[in-house]
Amino acid sequence: MTVTFVRHTSVDIAPGVCYGQSEVPLTPFFPQEAARVCEQLERVKYDGVFTSPLQRCTLLAQFCGYENAVKDNRLMEMNFGEWEMRRYDEITDPRLQLWYDDYLHVRATGGESFEDQHQRLQAFIAEKKQQGYRHLLAFTHGGILVHALLLAGCYPVDEVFAHQPGYGASIQLEF
Repeated sequence: MTVTFVRHTSVDIAPGVCYGQSEVPLTPFFPQEAARVCEQLERVKYDGVFTSPLQRCTLLAQFCGYENAVKDNRLMEMNFGEWEMRRYDEITDPRLQLWYDDYLHVRATGGESFEDQHQRLQAFIAEKKQQGYRHLLAFTHGGILVHALLLAGCYPVDEVFAHQPGYGASIQLEF
């Protein structure tokens, strides 16, 4: 199965803010960035189109002509729980250091871990393969793209973040 993953466009939020599953605004450059994304997608036919239910993804899907994209919570960004919408340098929760030391397994307070998010995407891909999809389009987030690269065997976990696609980027992977 082939999946084309599209990361949402730039967000209008201060650097260093932990926003994960929070709804955040897009930059004023959304129309220009979204038009570039649409150009990348025009050449391919998909037998399924899915999106994270977060507005930064659904708006991009709609802009690109996929108003009926199926919303799937498994495509959401990591849930940072109590840390959402706080600057990392202002979080006083002692679990933050535990998370920095072992983000693969330690959950954000009231949220999830890297491993939890990985399992969500793995379940999505396994289900869509079982359902017989051949080429999917998924509007999603940077964290999900990292996991997609891992699941496709592109990079080991200690290198994958250096290859995280930027805002508005798309990657096509085989599973």
